[in-house]
Amino acid sequence: MSESKTVSGVTYTHAGADYFEKRQLKRSAGVWGLWGLGIAAVVSGDFSGWNVGLGTTGWGAMLIGTLLITVMFFTMIFSIGEMSAAMPHTGGAYSFSRAALGPWGGFVTGFAETIEYVVTTAVIVWFSGVYADSALSALTGVSLPNWLWWIILYVVFIGLNSMGASIGFRFALVVALISIGVILFFAISALVTGSVDFSRLFDIAPTEGNTEFLPFGGIGILFALPFAIWFFLGIEELPLAAEESHTPAKDIPKAGVWGVVTLTITGLLVLFLNPAVTGTAAITVSPGDGDEPLLAGFRVFMPESAAAVLALFALVGLLASLQGIMFAYGRNMYSLSRAGYYPKFLSLTSARYQTPWVALLVGGVIGYLILTFVLIVLPSLDADAAGSATGVILFIAVFGAVISYMMQMVSFIVLRRKFPDARRPYRSPTGVWGAAVAFVLAFGAFLGIVLNSVFATAVITFLVVFVLGILFFALWGRTRLVLSPEEEYALSGGAHGDPQSEGYDAMEGEVFGDKPAQ
Repeated sequence: MSESKTVSGVTYTHAGADYFEKRQLKRSAGVWGLWGLGIAAVVSGDFSGWNVGLGTTGWGAMLIGTLLITVMFFTMIFSIGEMSAAMPHTGGAYSFSRAALGPWGGFVTGFAETIEYVVTTAVIVWFSGVYADSALSALTGVSLPNWLWWIILYVVFIGLNSMGASIGFRFALVVALISIGVILFFAISALVTGSVDFSRLFDIAPTEGNTEFLPFGGIGILFALPFAIWFFLGIEELPLAAEESHTPAKDIPKAGVWGVVTLTITGLLVLFLNPAVTGTAAITVSPGDGDEPLLAGFRVFMPESAAAVLALFALVGLLASLQGIMFAYGRNMYSLSRAGYYPKFLSLTSARYQTPWVALLVGGVIGYLILTFVLIVLPSLDADAAGSATGVILFIAVFGAVISYMMQMVSFIVLRRKFPDARRPYRSPTGVWGAAVAFVLAFGAFLGIVLNSVFATAVITFLVVFVLGILFFALWGRTRLVLSPEEEYALSGGAHGDPQSEGYDAMEGEVFGDKPAQ
C-alpha cells in the first residue's frame, strides 16, 4: 500500500486508522442555532467599527456604500448557500476554492479567511474591552488596563467555545437576540425622546467643490465600501458549521438569507439613527467617542449612570460577535489543518466536547500578539501611529475578507461549469450573474482599501503576512496534505465529500491502493 500520492502538484499522505477519530465534531445545530451564530458573529459591527470611516467618507457616502454592500451580501450569500449545500463539510470558503481552483486556490482563500477571522476577533476583543471598561469605570470608579481586558476576554471565550458546540450555539442565539433588542431599544428611545435630528448627519464640512451629502466627493463612496462591510462581515462563516449542523444542505442557506435580512434592518437603523443623535463628526475616531458610538448615542438622552448600565447591554453585542467569530477562526483553522495545509496538531479535538480547542487557543494567542503590537508596541515607536491604529487593524481584517469574497465568487462561477452534474440541493436564485455582481462590488471594496493611502500600513502588513503564508505552504504544507472531505470532493469531481453519509475516509483506499476504486 502506498503511503503518499502526488496529485495536481501536491502530495497526499495516508491519514491512518485513527486520524479522523481524533478530529471529531458533534452535530448540534438547527436553522435557528445557525441564524443565531451568524447574527452573533456580525452584530458587533452595529456597535463599533462601521463609524471609523465617516471622517474620510461622510454620511452620504456611507449610506450609498452600505446599500451597495447590502446588494453584495445578498447575491454572495445566495452563491455561498448553493456551494455549502453541495459541499456539507467544515471547509467553507477554502473548500469552495479548492474544488474550483485547485490546492493553491484553496490555500489562498482559506488563509485570507484565517487572517479575516483571527484579526476580526482581535478587533472585537479590543472594542469589547473599551465598552467593558467604560461601564466598569462609570459604575465603580475602577479602570483596568487594556492588556488585562484582552487576556480576560480571550480566556473566557476560548473556554466557552471549547465546552461544546451545543453550548456555543445556544449562547450565540441568546446574545444575538439580546443584541438586537439593545439596538431596537436604542432606536425607539432615540425617537421617543426627540433626540433624533437628521440634519446632524451632514455636520462634516465639505471639502472644496463638494456637498454636505458627499463632503469628500464621489471617491468617498469607494472609501466607504470597506467600512460598510463591517455591518455584515462574518455572516459568510455559516458553511464552517456544516459538520455541526443536523441538516446543513437545508439549514445553512436558509439561515444565511434570513441572517442578511436581519442585519440589513439593524445596520440601517444604526446608520440613520446613531449619527442623527450624536452628529456624524462626533463618532469618528479622532474626537474620542469613535470606539463606542452606540454608547455615545445613549449618553445623549440618558443619564451617565443609566448609560453605563446600558453599556453592559451594548457589550453583549460585542461579546456575541466574539463568540461567533471565534467559532469561525477555530473551524477555519481546524479544516485547513485537518487537510494538512496547516500543521496537523491544530485540528485535534477534545475527546469530551469534540471541539477544536488547539486551533481556538493558537488563534487566540496570535490575536493577542496582534493587539499588543498594533496598539501598544507600534504607538510607542511612532506616536503618529496611535491615531491610525483603529483603521490599521480594521482594514487588515476587511482586506482578508474581500480577498476571500472575490475568490469565492470566482469559485462559484467556475464550479457551475467545472462540475455541472454535481448534486446541488439548493441553487442560488441569482445564479452566475449574482456571483459576478458580488465579485465586482467586492473588488470595489478591495480598491477602497488599496487606494486609501491613510491605511497603507494595513495593506503592507497584510501583504507581508500573506507572502509568508504562501511561502510556508509552498515549502512545507503542499507535501503533507490529507484526504479530508474537502479534498475528496475536489478530487472526485463532486462525487465524494459528504462525511455525514460516507464517513471521513471514503477515498483513502482508492487513492492509496488498499481497495479498488468504486
